[in-house]
Amino acid sequence: MSDSDLVPESDPTVSVSVSFHASVIDSVRDRVGKRGVSPYVEAAVRRQIERDNLQAMIQANEEIHGALTPEEIQAAREEIYGAVPRGEVA
Repeated sequence: MSDSDLVPESDPTVSVSVSFHASVIDSVRDRVGKRGVSPYVEAAVRRQIERDNLQAMIQANEEIHGALTPEEIQAAREEIYGAVPRGEVA
């Protein structure tokens, strides 16, 4: 099963046991209540999977083309966000 196959509406749920520090669970419950913990944790895990996949894509691209230079990164930032006045941080 690929990551793109994980669609909440059609993918069955599975109960698992995980351990968290009490303060983390307290923070989650403060935000979403007791019944919102599972969807909140699932969303966080999905975001991490997306980040992991993106990192793998970046690494594969760098193996083919080499790492981006600071100048290339700055040019991309300016293309996306516009030029940043001198002395300000993007």
